Amino acid sequence: MALDIVLLGAPGAGKGTQAQLLCKQFGYRQISTGDLLRDNSARGTELGVAAEDFMKRGALVPDDLIIKMVEGELHGDEAVLFDGFPRTVAQAQALDAALDARGRGLPEAVFFQIDRPLLEERLLGRWTNPRTGRVYHERFNPPRRPGIDDEDGGPLIQREDDKPETIKRRLDVFEAQTLPLVEYYDHAHRLAAIDATRSVDEVAHALLHVIGMEHAH
Repeated sequence: MALDIVLLGAPGAGKGTQAQLLCKQFGYRQISTGDLLRDNSARGTELGVAAEDFMKRGALVPDDLIIKMVEGELHGDEAVLFDGFPRTVAQAQALDAALDARGRGLPEAVFFQIDRPLLEERLLGRWTNPRTGRVYHERFNPPRRPGIDDEDGGPLIQREDDKPETIKRRLDVFEAQTLPLVEYYDHAHRLAAIDATRSVDEVAHALLHVIGMEHAH
């Protein structure tokens, strides 16, 4: 069975693109806590109802609920890609225990390394067509006329997520949460760091090398 993988990386580091590649080409199944919460909530499961109670109050969903949801997904032989989970060292330890109990072996963590100034540059300057979802970037993919969509000629907006103060807060939260996880997997000799500033193809090649599938690419 292929290796289970934990993806670690800041918003804008390119994790999502690489996750799609692994799922499409190598049959990985992606587990993200956001999707799990939405799915359990929509199906009205016992865990979903309990989690909703916290979300309605604006509180964080407790670790044990999240872990139970994740454990419910650990079936079959397909390799799993954990994205956005674990978020804390306690969650990482619980995930190790759950995988070990199922005889799956412990996951390898892949850290998408990129300096903060470059992350901010990637995240800042994104403009979106609210009608079609098409995204432009002031520097990397600008529209022909500033503020106007090339295709439908309508106005572009800057989403709340793409505003400077929101980006700063998201990156602060990421650093506070993720760096202890990077240390946890590094101490366990289960961390591979990838230079996420390189091209999509180069990052993909490095990722496939980490999981021992470079010859299958």
